[in-house]
Amino acid sequence: MVSSFGHQALISIISHLVFIAIAWWALQSINYEKLLRGNHVFQARVLFILLSIVIGSTVSNFFLDYLLWSQQLPMIFQ
Repeated sequence: MVSSFGHQALISIISHLVFIAIAWWALQSINYEKLLRGNHVFQARVLFILLSIVIGSTVSNFFLDYLLWSQQLPMIFQ
């Protein structure tokens, strides 16, 4: 049982990292130069990193919840 917690933690970490990377990749399509003030490139990059983390973590939590619920669904019929 304890080893299943380790597997679940590993899956959660990988899921979060993958969805954060996908969010970062998707945000690269936004033309943000029009939104920037002059000489604030570093702040814009930090904002994109934070947005990637927020979006990626939210999607990953949804995916992990859906996975957990689908595993618990057969328990209805017991």
